Amino acid sequence: MSKLRSRGEKIRKFILTNVGKYPTDIARVTASKFDISRQAVNKHLKRLIDEDCMTVAGKTKGRMYKLRPMVKWTGNYSLADKLEEDVVWRNEIAPKLGVMPDNVVDIWSYGFTEILNNAIDHSSGTKIIVQLSQSAVNTQIALYDNGIGIFKKIQLELNLLDERHSVLELAKGKLTTDPDRHTGEGIFFTSRMFDDFQILSGGTYFSHKYGEHEDWILERDKFNSGTAVWMKLDNHTSRTAKKVFAKFTSGDDFGFNKTVVPVKLAQYGDDKLVSRSQAKRLIARFERFKVVILDFEGVDSIGQAFADEVYRVFQKSHPEIELSETNEIKSVKDMILRAKSYR
Repeated sequence: MSKLRSRGEKIRKFILTNVGKYPTDIARVTASKFDISRQAVNKHLKRLIDEDCMTVAGKTKGRMYKLRPMVKWTGNYSLADKLEEDVVWRNEIAPKLGVMPDNVVDIWSYGFTEILNNAIDHSSGTKIIVQLSQSAVNTQIALYDNGIGIFKKIQLELNLLDERHSVLELAKGKLTTDPDRHTGEGIFFTSRMFDDFQILSGGTYFSHKYGEHEDWILERDKFNSGTAVWMKLDNHTSRTAKKVFAKFTSGDDFGFNKTVVPVKLAQYGDDKLVSRSQAKRLIARFERFKVVILDFEGVDSIGQAFADEVYRVFQKSHPEIELSETNEIKSVKDMILRAKSYR
């Protein structure tokens, strides 16, 4: 009996985890995965619906299944009221999350307070809206402010080329417009702790998915004003904040001195990475790290001048920085080796 119960739990967990991907086809996908009949899957679907874990709409052929939010809440705050992120977390957010593993609570505590503090200190807005939605599988929190916009703020403060360049700087880490009060680590680590992390500000959209090479920029219709940040995390993930921090530390001081930079973020639209000016944008602030790993995922070519600026000029003047690369295709690797040979 216990084996049957264990198998049933696995089937229902699979349904809950995958219904978002296959809302109209989850019965077929589950039947194929576990080699059981559609009728058997339907019994599990009915149980999940009866337990208020899922909803269903439509008739037999057009049925669509969705996770039912167990918690759905919205809070409105005035930034003129001396808002404190830890107070909002303790009094409003933490109680609504319910019972969760300590590692999951730690990630939410870090991520929520960092993003809310960033809005309080830097947005120059007047209000912020917080939305929380929790299902049987995951929790999502979104924060919206009506300020200047995070990418515009960084562009103006650091005199960058445009808002898209702000995304590249955020992806590197150690970026702050107020070094006396902030280390520049908050958004970097927050974006890497969650299953899905997104920022929309102005016409620029930044996304990072855990375990994937998903740092990217997408221009889209203008966001009216301010910044929107979305975070999503599995309610039972084994990930820990400590492991995420450790991934970007090296040496005896255990400081934030290692970064992975998505090179594709230096490439705008269909532009090719060929110029020294593009390379200089890429390597800006590398001197703040001991180890820099350049991730060439999605880059199909680089030019001689670009490679020379990074791997000869920069490396020659900064021999103390360990510079390496990953996910490069053969043509990119050949250009890198050529530049290194002239050092």
